[in-house]
Amino acid sequence: MKHYPTNLTDSQWMLLSGILNDNRKRKHSLRDIFNAIFYLIKTGCQWRMIPGCFPNWELVYYYFTRWKNNGVIEQVHELLRDKNTQESREI
Repeated sequence: MKHYPTNLTDSQWMLLSGILNDNRKRKHSLRDIFNAIFYLIKTGCQWRMIPGCFPNWELVYYYFTRWKNNGVIEQVHELLRDKNTQESREI
């Protein structure tokens, strides 16, 4: 996987993986799917133009839609925002 500035750090991923509670074996990791979503949101690219190093756009779109509808995306946003706020206070 190519590294992009939008990729989750290890500490961010540890935080998110706790709320997903998913241990299924998969062809693509959920971390890779989140990284693709964050890339898309930050760059504003079209779904079909997500770089090939990420899972295919249909899979990323499926998870984004599913997580958006069941509140996971909002929960992820809040967790990462709170983590960043806490880290900036510690500096």
